[in-house]
Amino acid sequence: MSERKRIIFAGTPDFSVPPLRALLASSHPVVAVYTQPDRPAGRGRKLSPSPVKEVALDAGIPVYQPVNFKDTKAVDDLVALDADLMVVVAYGLLLPKAVLDAPRVGCVNIHASVLPRWRGAAPIQRAVLAGDAESGVTIMRMEEGLDTGPMYLIARTPLAADETGGSLHDRLSVIGAEALMEALPGILDGSLAAEPQDDNLACYAKKLDKGEATIDWSRAAADIERQVRAFNPWPVAQTMFEDANLRIWRAHAISGVGGTPGMVMNATRQGIDIATGDGLLRVTELQLPGKRAMPARDFINAHSIQGTVLGAP
Repeated sequence: MSERKRIIFAGTPDFSVPPLRALLASSHPVVAVYTQPDRPAGRGRKLSPSPVKEVALDAGIPVYQPVNFKDTKAVDDLVALDADLMVVVAYGLLLPKAVLDAPRVGCVNIHASVLPRWRGAAPIQRAVLAGDAESGVTIMRMEEGLDTGPMYLIARTPLAADETGGSLHDRLSVIGAEALMEALPGILDGSLAAEPQDDNLACYAKKLDKGEATIDWSRAAADIERQVRAFNPWPVAQTMFEDANLRIWRAHAISGVGGTPGMVMNATRQGIDIATGDGLLRVTELQLPGKRAMPARDFINAHSIQGTVLGAP
């Protein structure tokens, strides 16, 4: 049996939970979990723990929640844990060199892209938005640069034709946990070499912004379809309809000739066909403010939309 190693885990959202659970099921003790401070959530804005914190507390693992590592005590506390390795998955805080150097084997990250393709905060959505044929996860050794460290292992997966930001997020979370457990023995005993990235192939996956969700109907239907899929479930593609923000949850490009970009050319039980700069976009699920998302067939029963120009001021 291999020697048990002391591991620190750092992560915050749902994406981080499968890798944490995988580590908890391994032979190596997770001596501490780091996660971001509790945040206000829900209508009552009560402080709520992160998904990672909830799992850690259920498992009886000590939880640390520093605001950052600018405080020397936060760094000293981590160093005192005497860890062999720190596994970081969507933690959300920058780690200074003192933290990166603290564990004996260093810090590794599960990054949600095939590096160096998408470095940065939103690699999952950027891959869908760009129309990439594949995505994946990279197990990499962390250094001070933004996702620039050498790579231990890459696990790839093709993107489905109807892939959304949400569906890819959920798949990569599980793939990341599997890839971590595959790479972990070699990382811990030093037998797995880390390969440097080619910086010339890197793209920056900037953080998502709500402003990106507004649909420009002059763009091609295929581009808008990718926008709809990438921003599902957040921030959700949207357009104006009768002075309200109409959220578009599901849509796909179809062939056909339209009129003014944004004009609803046809509204049937199959969907709402909207003219774009190139082709038609068929919307099949949408939502008005204060209402639940609904199929297009239900929407057109309650709203006269054919001939309307969406997005018009």
